[in-house]
Amino acid sequence: MPRTSPDRVPTQGDVAKLAKVSAQTVSRVMTGSQKVHPDTERRVREAVDLLGYRVHGAAAALATGRTRLLGVIVVSTTQYSSSAIGVGIEMVAAAHGYTVTTAAVSNHSSASAFITAFERLERQGAEGVIIVAPVDVQDPGMIALMKRTPTVQIEGRSQLGRDGRPGSTAEQEQAQIARSATEHLLQLGHETVWHVSGDEDWLESGWRLSAWQEALRERGINPPPVVHGDWTPESGYRAGRALAADPGVTAVFVSSDEMAFGVIRALHEAGRRVPQDISVVSVDDIALAEYASPALTTVRQPFADRGRAAAQQVIALIDGAVTEPFVPALPELVVRASTAPPPGR
Repeated sequence: MPRTSPDRVPTQGDVAKLAKVSAQTVSRVMTGSQKVHPDTERRVREAVDLLGYRVHGAAAALATGRTRLLGVIVVSTTQYSSSAIGVGIEMVAAAHGYTVTTAAVSNHSSASAFITAFERLERQGAEGVIIVAPVDVQDPGMIALMKRTPTVQIEGRSQLGRDGRPGSTAEQEQAQIARSATEHLLQLGHETVWHVSGDEDWLESGWRLSAWQEALRERGINPPPVVHGDWTPESGYRAGRALAADPGVTAVFVSSDEMAFGVIRALHEAGRRVPQDISVVSVDDIALAEYASPALTTVRQPFADRGRAAAQQVIALIDGAVTEPFVPALPELVVRASTAPPPGR
């Protein structure tokens, strides 16, 4: 029963008639119900393909009371991490029949901005919300919303625990990132390690800074002054110019690959060779890190894994299901060409 007119959109009734089933059966097949015989499901899907039938989201929501929509709150940024986490969320959402809508927050230090974004997603019909925000959103109003709608936060204080339930491993993992980077440079023989930090409002910046300081103090080293950045290559370049002017600098831990690109360019322009004069280790392992000049030693973060884990958890909360949690991989130091023993060693 192909379309009789290019202007006529096939309906659920058309599919039911062609497959010789009821409209309710078509609905169950299209919403992923397990209560349909395999042969019946095959006939329905063949009819769907033949007719070119597509489920109308609003109509399906009215019929089932479900929007199958996940909301994601992100901080407005060009950082690679947000897009990589989003890919992981999308993969799991699609596999479970959900679509994803995003609300961006430009002022990540404002609790009201997060509340506005959350309420906007609720009005759009989001059944669950994932907050991808490395900031503290413990405002009472925000907490009330998170209790009302199934919510998972990653990159913040309430990041998923290693058992898949809401917990706090984010601080420990970010501390381990800083320790891995710092200890790698110290083990190469550098007397101290300088640090270019990220945006001061981001939790991970503070966690890494504290762990860097602790790693040095445990070896009896007084940490040098922090050089502040804001995640951008431009801020890394400014930091690199300041570091290049100090002949005592031989090792730098930079809090992101993108800032590290700026640092290395500034060092090159000042005649300081990497890694012969100054070693540089960074964080993230974005795709360009391996192709920088020199290739970046960096601590790889499992961004897509975190997105998958968050999506799996929020869907389980929505469905009230008990599922085997998806456990993200741990951060991993990837040693490349931008680190070496200090001059003379």
